[in-house]
Amino acid sequence: MTETPIAAIILAAGHGTRMKSSLPKVMHEIGGRAMIAHVIDATDELKPVRMGVVIGDHAPQVGEFAKSIDKKIDVAVQAPPQGTGHAVMQALPSLKGFSGAVLILYADTPLVTPETLRALADEVSKGAAVAVLGFSPFEPGAYGRLKLDADGALAAIVEAKDASPEELDITLCNSGVMAIDAAFLQARLKDIDNKNAKGEYYLTDIVAIARADGKTCAVIEADEDEVLGVNSRVELAEAEAVFQDRMRVAAMENGATLADPSTVYFSWDTTLGKDVLIGQHVVFGPGVTIADNAEIKPFSHVEGASVAAHASAGPFARLRPGAELKTGSKVGNFVEIKKAVIGDGAKVSHLTYIGDAEVGAEANIGAGTITCNYDGYAKHKTVIGKGAFIGSNSALVAPVTIGDGAYVGSGSVITKNIEPDDLAVSRAKQTAIKGWAARFRKSQEKKK
Repeated sequence: MTETPIAAIILAAGHGTRMKSSLPKVMHEIGGRAMIAHVIDATDELKPVRMGVVIGDHAPQVGEFAKSIDKKIDVAVQAPPQGTGHAVMQALPSLKGFSGAVLILYADTPLVTPETLRALADEVSKGAAVAVLGFSPFEPGAYGRLKLDADGALAAIVEAKDASPEELDITLCNSGVMAIDAAFLQARLKDIDNKNAKGEYYLTDIVAIARADGKTCAVIEADEDEVLGVNSRVELAEAEAVFQDRMRVAAMENGATLADPSTVYFSWDTTLGKDVLIGQHVVFGPGVTIADNAEIKPFSHVEGASVAAHASAGPFARLRPGAELKTGSKVGNFVEIKKAVIGDGAKVSHLTYIGDAEVGAEANIGAGTITCNYDGYAKHKTVIGKGAFIGSNSALVAPVTIGDGAYVGSGSVITKNIEPDDLAVSRAKQTAIKGWAARFRKSQEKKK
């Protein structure tokens, strides 16, 4: 079977009042990425020829965001909202001259997979005028029911409020997601009317029109989790939980070990290599790549960072954007790295802040070291050479360079460059006052 060309229309015009948010509903994030972006990403996997997004006039930023992902996306405005059929009508001009399967998707249904969308489009390739994505929820409740013929083809979509007792016993329900033959959609969408209690144009009526024309309609069934629609923050949390479970399973199936999977949280773009070990309670923000055989120890937070093979971070490490751990390097407990490269085999073992810096291979950074990178107006860079040794509790005031193999004595405040292999010490001379402690205690006891 030849794959049919695909176009997509993503409906994103809802007000999302139940979210109680100034942010448009479809811009709320799952795994650090807006819901509408998840839908666009899933569709992009199918290499669509055309893609349109239908927005409301109350949220122009939704269209701007969609265009920022792909400039070729056509944005249509539905104002005022008059139902799903009316929304699709607004996007029809973007389909002019297109022949193939048109996916109708919802920006607040972010978990539908590319595999499922491909299966829907394939039904159109096989001759269906309409293919509907169904699911069998634990409680069908108010969902529209998908009524099948004896041969398994879709006979009708029956709204729950209009269903007979026998039809309410049907457990296969309508998700709203569809694939429709482009020629049929463009020819017959205009025949959907709004003669109903709400005065709206319902896209589901396209099934009845197709059947009246003697055309075939099909159903593809997905898991309930995949078609979860998000209309509230409670449902947003439910979708996040489903997304995280997917990411955890994918990570382990691809060769990573998660010590306690339920406590590890991923971003949409987290990349883990093989034989990676992830400890308990690790959180990944966007932009993270972990190479083969690396380890992220418990209670660490990693965002916008890369960790090379055989490197490790944590426990209780924070890798901020721009952090780059080279092969075999080590970042230990209560260490924060920001916009800094930690060289091959270098060690930053504990209680340290390294920001806007380069740390050379095999260098050792003692506990309590700080790169003082900000002067109140601008950030400045610290360069620490290969094999350098920075003593504990040192402050390196940028811009400053520590040469290869140089030593910095503990407790030093370094404001000038240090030549390779030199020792730099900057601290007050130690003075001992004989018997002072005994005299002090005696005087304090008298005061009591």
